[in-house]
Amino acid sequence: MAETTVVHLLRHGEVHNPTNILYGRLPGYHLSETGRQMAETVAKSVAGRDVVALFSSPLERAQETAAPLAATFGLEVTLDERLIEAENIFEGVPVGNGDGVFRSPRHYRHLWNPMRPSWGEPYVDLVRRMKGAIDTARDTARGHEAIMVSHQLPIWVIRLAAEGRWLPHDPRRRQCGLASLTSFSFEGDRLTSVGYSEPAGALAKRPTVPGA
Repeated sequence: MAETTVVHLLRHGEVHNPTNILYGRLPGYHLSETGRQMAETVAKSVAGRDVVALFSSPLERAQETAAPLAATFGLEVTLDERLIEAENIFEGVPVGNGDGVFRSPRHYRHLWNPMRPSWGEPYVDLVRRMKGAIDTARDTARGHEAIMVSHQLPIWVIRLAAEGRWLPHDPRRRQCGLASLTSFSFEGDRLTSVGYSEPAGALAKRPTVPGA
């Protein structure tokens, strides 16, 4: 019988972003106090699990979310560039209230193809790199569990791909809340199920920038 391995994709916690910027891959964006509480809550919720490997996106908010997990399990955090946020040409632009990206005509030339999408990293490229990262984690933790800290859009798109769904989507319909766990279960190399949970959901206060 094939060994069971579980790879958990953890979205980072809430970020301190008072000016509501689409920060994407920009440096200098750290967890808020609530975000740090979220990270601690997740670490406590999985403390009894058989986690033997821990990976993180290199961005600060992801590493800060991984830190309580590293302390809980006594593991080193392996940084994996494949877990980084999706590229987005609107980095640094205010979004949210007023939807600054869509309100300015100078941005329209980037919005011509939502299927790809034309304003950022192609969905197929996201799937390719995230699948590679998951395969690495599965092989590292074979017969046990691994946690990988990443970002909303990469996690959601690889879930869509794993479930055989269409990659283009409405960002408002993503099931990938702050500090949520999207869990891939494998028998050997075969994906058998995808689960979802929000161990820190009670701490979420408001919607955040899509894809953060």
